[in-house]
Amino acid sequence: MISRPPAGPPASPESSSAVPECLKKQKAASLALYIGLVLLALWVVRDFIVVVAWAGVVAIALWPLLHKIAGSRWFKGRTTLLAAVLTLVIALLVVLPVGLGIAQALHEALELRDWFRGVQETGIAMPGFIERLPFGVQQISAWWQANLAQPLRDSAAMKGLHSNTVMTLGRHFGARAAHAAMVFAFMLVTLFVIFQAGPRLSGSLMKAARRGFGDSGADLVQHMATAVRGTVAGLVVVGLGEGALLGIAYFATGVPHAALLGFVTAIAAMLPFCAPITFGLAALWLLAQGSVAAAIGLAVFGSVVVFVAEHFVRPVLIGNSTRLPFLLVLFGILGGAETFGLLGIFIGPALMTVLMVLWTDLMQ
Repeated sequence: MISRPPAGPPASPESSSAVPECLKKQKAASLALYIGLVLLALWVVRDFIVVVAWAGVVAIALWPLLHKIAGSRWFKGRTTLLAAVLTLVIALLVVLPVGLGIAQALHEALELRDWFRGVQETGIAMPGFIERLPFGVQQISAWWQANLAQPLRDSAAMKGLHSNTVMTLGRHFGARAAHAAMVFAFMLVTLFVIFQAGPRLSGSLMKAARRGFGDSGADLVQHMATAVRGTVAGLVVVGLGEGALLGIAYFATGVPHAALLGFVTAIAAMLPFCAPITFGLAALWLLAQGSVAAAIGLAVFGSVVVFVAEHFVRPVLIGNSTRLPFLLVLFGILGGAETFGLLGIFIGPALMTVLMVLWTDLMQ
């Protein structure tokens, strides 16, 4: 017979429960370490989070187009070439209009400089429409004659234009412009990397979301991407529509550089309630030229276009793609812009989509 070694003493309940307790402490320590490392990494790249966020918004908006072009015979299997072409197109769509606008602004600045030198010697003549105002003509005329009709060379306002405040504002504007250019350049680099990764990146993100949060988490990520894509489409479509309609109005009322001003209006209209600034300035210019009827007509037409676009067309376009109610779309756009700035215009509707999905799951 085979002899068996004597059995050891039975494990005590204290020793058997100590192993799971030790494993729990290790998992808690690992989780704390992971969270600390992630927070540290985010703190290190904190200045580039906005860059990555902008690149993510653009990539999400163009992702269906990327898949469609990637399936064509010209770019099939050429992800690097496709990424380079799309990135170059996006850069040109931004750089060319901005360059044309800067060139036109420099041309206008030369004319403005000549006008500025002239009013220093002769003053500013009072516009003729002031005499046709229904009230306040004498008060306005007296103030104009005392402050603007005289040569402005020695006036306090002209002296203030050479003060340190103006120089400080100029340096601040230059610094902001340089920062915006740098952000745009890093955004293009990030966008190229995202486009080059292509379906592999989206597949990895969805796999990570499904592993970490289950199928419901992956569906939530898809809903957020749809919300961002719908928001971008709504902003761009509505902005271009407002710019086209107001560009026609500029041409009809005789505003100079109607095409350029219409383009500027389209860019401004992509941001909520920014289009009134452009057509309001154009209406003021018409008013200063004595075209009272044209100024009033442009102001009224622009107000109607902006009201309909901002309160009906844009929320409907975004709401149909995200299945959000009108009020949530409006709150998402305005609240997101107030909280996160320009980037919040896209983040807000995505967060409202998450809220709507969670509410729907809770009610089921």
